[in-house]
Parts: sequence; C-alpha cells; structure tokens
Amino acid sequence: MARIKLQLPTLFHFSTEIDVRVGDLNYGNHLGNDVYLSMMQEARMRFFKKYGFSEMDLAGVSVIMGDTAIVFKQECFYGNVLKIEIAAAEFSARSFDLYYRFSKTADQSLVAEAKTGMVCFDYISRKTVEVPERFKSLFE
Repeated sequence: MARIKLQLPTLFHFSTEIDVRVGDLNYGNHLGNDVYLSMMQEARMRFFKKYGFSEMDLAGVSVIMGDTAIVFKQECFYGNVLKIEIAAAEFSARSFDLYYRFSKTADQSLVAEAKTGMVCFDYISRKTVEVPERFKSLFE
C-alpha cells in the first residue's frame, strides 16, 4: 500500500493548543479520525484571527477547502493536550496550502501531519478568485 507522505515546511507561523475531549473519542477509545478535520478548522480559525482575518473575510475574499490529507503517527487519548502548528505555503494565483503539525504537549511527540488546500472563493458568484496580496505577502 502506498502511503501519503507530506513534506512539512520548517517554519510554522502559528501554534495553538486543543484538549482531547471525551466526545472526541471513537469506539477504539482514541481520538477519532474525523475529529482531526474539526481540530484543523478550529486551529485555522484561530490562525486567521491572529492576522485579523476569517474564513469568510480573508482580506476581502472567502476561502473554501479544495483538498485535505492527514498522516497519522500515533494515537491520542482523553486528556491529551495537542499543540497544533500551522504554516501557510505553496501559493498560486487562486489557492494556497496550510500545513498542520499535531504534537502532544506533554512530551512533544508527533501525532499527525496534515495539509489543506485552500481556494479563494466568492460565494456570491460561486467562482474562484485571486489570493489577496495582503494575505499572501505575510508568508512569502
């Protein structure tokens, strides 16, 4: 089986911490794979907020997720506190990638690596639009 491999950037622009809650657990009594997407969105919202943006107002445009990949490294359990780091990279005219590194705060061990391809989008015209220079210039 071919495994997904992500090449994470060396520089991360943001980090936040999120606790693993009892409702985040699946039947295996560990963090459910679907919860990673929710945690990525929460971390992404905090990341955008740090720079004065949101998913609906990224310097005048919105963003929509074009794709995602998650590579799991180890299990997480109730009570673990996860540090989620984010880096913005791979800018094109209408999209960019956000990379996520999940680690346990207790021992800094790597839990997961992830990427979301974010596309700048106009929800009124239902069309893609250019990445705002004001956002792009913060990370290039």
